[in-house]
Amino acid sequence: MQLVKLIIPKNINVLWRLRIIFSVLLFAFFGPAFSQDNSPYSRYGLGDLVPSTNIISRGMGGISTTYNDFFSINFNNPASYSYFQAAKELNSNKLRLGRAVLDVGLNIENRTLIEPGNLATKFTTSNALFSHLQVGMPLKANWGLSFGLRPMTRISYKMHQGGRVIDAVTGLPGDSTITLSEGDGGAYLASVGTGFRIKNFSFGVNAGYMFGKSDYSNRRIIVNDTMETNSGNFQTRTSYGSLYYNLGMQYVTRINSDSTLYLTIGAFGNLKQNLRSSQDLIRQTYFFDPNSGNIPIDSVYEQNEVRGQITYPASITAGFSIHKLPNDKNPGWLVGIDFHHSKWEDYRFYGKVDSVRNRWEIRIGGELRPSNDAYRKSYFGKVAYRAGVYFGPDYLHVGNKLPVMGASFGLGLPIFGDTRFAPTQVTRLNLAFEYSKRGNNDNLLKENMFRISLGFSLSDFWFAKRKYE
Repeated sequence: MQLVKLIIPKNINVLWRLRIIFSVLLFAFFGPAFSQDNSPYSRYGLGDLVPSTNIISRGMGGISTTYNDFFSINFNNPASYSYFQAAKELNSNKLRLGRAVLDVGLNIENRTLIEPGNLATKFTTSNALFSHLQVGMPLKANWGLSFGLRPMTRISYKMHQGGRVIDAVTGLPGDSTITLSEGDGGAYLASVGTGFRIKNFSFGVNAGYMFGKSDYSNRRIIVNDTMETNSGNFQTRTSYGSLYYNLGMQYVTRINSDSTLYLTIGAFGNLKQNLRSSQDLIRQTYFFDPNSGNIPIDSVYEQNEVRGQITYPASITAGFSIHKLPNDKNPGWLVGIDFHHSKWEDYRFYGKVDSVRNRWEIRIGGELRPSNDAYRKSYFGKVAYRAGVYFGPDYLHVGNKLPVMGASFGLGLPIFGDTRFAPTQVTRLNLAFEYSKRGNNDNLLKENMFRISLGFSLSDFWFAKRKYE
């Protein structure tokens, strides 16, 4: 007897699920090509920190240290991989059934920049961005594996600024200038992780490759009615990458006699790590052609492949949650609190400090889970409802501290197919709605953001023992 992969029937139910996967992946990867974004704060550090959790956690204010669910993947805490659903063969340690999970998501964001004291000066942009792609599966009943790809940071801004050239001799203002500042890039993490459970304790590790790029340019145009001048381009392009890892743990214990109420304590984090990098420094004159764009004229200074390193800071997140299992009459629920801290003051870019500070954040959230009897009632009785809040200073410190606060609401919507052909398949649509504010009247810019996160969790049993007559 051997373990073999289940053959999925060719039917409309499976084709419909495949169309979901293809549509989400297509929109997630190619959506940014048709979107626009402008976040001046992404100029500092490694850029704006993108949401680091799956869609379920985002609906609960971002709590993720203690969450585990075999229908989704909590890639923040690899200890949760030990809860992927698996069953042992009777009187054996061999894997009889294993539920594999595909978890994919995307974000749709709307940002509004506001200059304090001047409400008439607003700038709004929208974009659609890839959130994560993750696959998880059990190796044994208490041992799981997961791998995938997700973004870590994002750089995207474009700003125009007017000014005048200062005469070096007289110190008086001269010709008018226009400076166009642009930035693009971001960091990604491709990782594989494993988690195992021994009685009430679970431990896990994620290891992978963190890579990215940044492209900063300042183009200066001198406006002179009597003399023609060439524009200047001051550009720095950097690419980086190195191995990355983080560790996690969870402890679960029941706190009542009938085994329906549980306390979970969890933590995950990473040590300070160095990323190898290569940098191109470009200082050149150029002119703009309406048909061909920017055409270089002369390189005033250029140095390629300057080797160095970027120091990525250590961080830790710890928290606890209490959850009650649902029964035939009453729904289950979960409430939890996470505390996050990261030492961004250790961040270095080619040995130089930046406008960043240590960051902390408190996240509070919960979930209402449908009762076991809900599946015989209305559709909305089968839905999981989530909500949460978070607050703390941003890791950027441009002049003054940059406070961040937000609230979220989420839904876990079951999607039902034709169980005659695929009785073991489970599909869930997870939605999260977030509203956050960054900055106040003490900062140069305030930023309001509304984000809709959309995720699909698709799971099925991949292994089964065949019997032959």
